[in-house]
Amino acid sequence: MNQPYTPLVGSTAAPVVTGVETVILDLPTIRPHKLSVATMNGQVLTIVRIHCSDGITGIGEGTTIGGLAYGGESPESMKVNIDTWFAPVMIGQDATRVQALMARIGRMVRENRFAKSAVETALLDAHGKRLGLPVSELLGGRRRDRLPVAWTLASGDTARDIDEAGRMLDLRRHRIFKLKIGARAIRDDIAHVAAIKSALGDRAMVRVDVNMAWSESEAAFGMAALADAGCELVEQPVASAAALTRLVRRFPVALMADESLTGPESAFELARVHGADVFAVKLEQSGGAFNALRVAAIADAAGIGLYGGTMLEGAVGTVVSAHAFATFARLDWGTELFGPLLLTEEILTEPLDYSDFELTVPGGPGLGVTLDEDRVAFFARDGIRKTISLPTARG
Repeated sequence: MNQPYTPLVGSTAAPVVTGVETVILDLPTIRPHKLSVATMNGQVLTIVRIHCSDGITGIGEGTTIGGLAYGGESPESMKVNIDTWFAPVMIGQDATRVQALMARIGRMVRENRFAKSAVETALLDAHGKRLGLPVSELLGGRRRDRLPVAWTLASGDTARDIDEAGRMLDLRRHRIFKLKIGARAIRDDIAHVAAIKSALGDRAMVRVDVNMAWSESEAAFGMAALADAGCELVEQPVASAAALTRLVRRFPVALMADESLTGPESAFELARVHGADVFAVKLEQSGGAFNALRVAAIADAAGIGLYGGTMLEGAVGTVVSAHAFATFARLDWGTELFGPLLLTEEILTEPLDYSDFELTVPGGPGLGVTLDEDRVAFFARDGIRKTISLPTARG
């Protein structure tokens, strides 16, 4: 068990990184998750463990949506790059100075924002355990202990989505629903959204994510029609930041930037041109928790609303996001940290607490969660599951 680090009397030596370990997990999902860029029938996680000379191990996670369908990194590339390029830069370095070590990595490794986020998470987890503090306190101090969580309806079937939303409301698990659209004809998508909003009425809020699938003219038509249908927010309908700027505030529906946000620099440019009403802040897309805080600060200064986004992370990636979002001064649009609920399998010894429409931010040291090592070993690619001999059917 990790114990808080106590330096030897008279010693000034800080604990250093002694090892970096990565493993890929293949996890099934409760249903196909359909986006305009891909249909996901499972999720792949890269789990990172950073071992330190004081005996403490921190854990992190990297994942993407649909492999390479969403962006330039994949779980497989994260593993290769962390093993090959990150680890040599980290070994022997002070494990307590997280931002200094991340700056060192940044000088030696270009791009790779998702992999950097996973490594930074593991360093924060280790240091929180060392100090006996939650990661949220390392990030400036939490302002809230629970976060509202939206659920994404992405089966593609209107009746099934209505039924699924109704079950979530009855369970008091979600009352904010985001619909993934953009893969079908625009009028079909609008009819789909309108039917779901009509069925849910005032019991729930409905939003949509187009994942850049529309042209600017389609977006202009679509946003007007969605506003009429009762949709309150449209996420990244077009790919271009310039097109977002031309669309914003033309319709009585909020416009949220997502894929256009790749860190503080892009956040500043969008804020400068008033390119969005809301920022979807994602730790992986920003390059880690500290960069996500910088994105949030820019939005706050510019009067732009904040939404805690997801890359459909598993439990570890979701928890570090929760710690970061818990520190935001304002979080008017809630979060989308439902990733673990999309998976059929639990990889923590104690599941996260989703109740009364919110997620509880763990209060223990570090991330405040513990991996179930048996489950990790079972779902590891080429791990135990691959070596189990299944019984042969007999006639």
